[in-house]
Amino acid sequence: MSSIALLIPILGVSIPIVAIVGGIGSKIFTRWADLKEKQLGITATIAGEQAAQYAAKIERLEAHVAVLNRIVTDKGTGLSEEIEALRTPAPKLPLN
Repeated sequence: MSSIALLIPILGVSIPIVAIVGGIGSKIFTRWADLKEKQLGITATIAGEQAAQYAAKIERLEAHVAVLNRIVTDKGTGLSEEIEALRTPAPKLPLN
């Protein structure tokens, strides 16, 4: 009988403590979930901006390749001479 008599006050104190901790835990979880949602939104925004930058870079590179293709196909005979002219070092001019 004495062990049951000891459990009644322990349960009487434990139940409110569990309820309070459970309420705080749910608030903490809600704040954590909101933070994670904001982090995912920021990550998605950054990824979208990087994708746009990469797309612009690819577009520029494709334009450069198109110019190079046009140069190769239009001036096929003088191209080797132009390449050789680029290989020779430019004369050094005095600074003054």
